[in-house]
Amino acid sequence: MTLPDENGADRSGLVLRLIKDQRVAFLLVGATNTGVGFLFFVFFDLTVGAWADQAFNPTIGSLATLACAHVLGVLFAFVLYRRFVFRVTGHVLRDLARFESVYLVSIGINAVILPVLVGFGWNRILAQFSILIITTLISYFGHKGFSFRREVEAATEIDLEHDQHHDVEEKKERD
Repeated sequence: MTLPDENGADRSGLVLRLIKDQRVAFLLVGATNTGVGFLFFVFFDLTVGAWADQAFNPTIGSLATLACAHVLGVLFAFVLYRRFVFRVTGHVLRDLARFESVYLVSIGINAVILPVLVGFGWNRILAQFSILIITTLISYFGHKGFSFRREVEAATEIDLEHDQHHDVEEKKERD
């Protein structure tokens, strides 16, 4: 669904204008974001994580890898979602704080599960890959309903859904 701005112009991000379905656009951008975020994780695992494993222990190495990848991954994802899917303007710091709060839930879950899996002998990269399923679901629902939501959009979306439902009912009556 596309939402007009205050001037009636289409305010959807580039991917959403091409795809026309926010869920699919979110998934495409999310796949890109997940891939790049995973590459950040692999890079930091091979550098910071390997060093922290030697200097401290694998739990510290896992958490250091996760923290470094998180910072770059969140900033990268924020730009992608804000620009290409939701295309909101203004409130950059508020949006970033809300965006990060969704990812804090994900990283919290990740910070608990990753060291446990590594402690059971899992390869850190494989363990992280398996955790992505849970964190991807959390971020979809969190970003859709919270990160980039504007109060005007919430009211407009309800009105649009009502109008669409009304149009369908009218068509049924005519048929």
